[in-house]
Amino acid sequence: MSLIITIDGPSASGKTSVARRVAAALGVPFVSSGLLYRGIAYQVLRYHTSPTDARAVLDLLRAHPVRLEPRPEGNRVLANGEDVTAQLHTSAVDAVVSTVARHPEVRAYVKARLAELEPPFVVEGRDMGSAVFPGARFKFYLTASPRVRAQRRARERGEDVAAIEAALRARDEADKAQSQPAPDAVWIDTSAMDLEEVVRAVLERVRTYG
Repeated sequence: MSLIITIDGPSASGKTSVARRVAAALGVPFVSSGLLYRGIAYQVLRYHTSPTDARAVLDLLRAHPVRLEPRPEGNRVLANGEDVTAQLHTSAVDAVVSTVARHPEVRAYVKARLAELEPPFVVEGRDMGSAVFPGARFKFYLTASPRVRAQRRARERGEDVAAIEAALRARDEADKAQSQPAPDAVWIDTSAMDLEEVVRAVLERVRTYG
């Protein structure tokens, strides 16, 4: 397999920022699998589809497909060919994305879309190293305490830390089945690390063992 680096972890663990910076340092595309799930959740909300009904969600995707375009300036999510990337990071999408992502059929849809992408790339998500790209050369799992993750997200969105922490804990519980790290992944606790330190830790391992 050509170079694929997976960076998994729970919400607000820093995986997106780290993956983007690592990809830029290596000169390869960055892929956000989570944006595909968010794109699907957005479509579910947009077309008033039940997020708990797997068949209805699949029927929706057949009629209104979602795809990801990795670009040098960042990932774009296209729904019906329309760029909806700017609409994907909202509390409304947050509230349903875990429910949508739990369906095996939806995960299979996302896996198929990701499999269409040509390596090399750095991909972030929740089960990229364990389920989607088990043959990846380098696998990382980032984690951090719920409070630290809530503080990070609050800085991004200007929302209440306590409310975000409660939502993150609920999502962690909902995502347990999907978020099992690959057994050979390198764990990095980012709670007491800044972005540069985490990026440096990932790059040092890649460059040492690459």
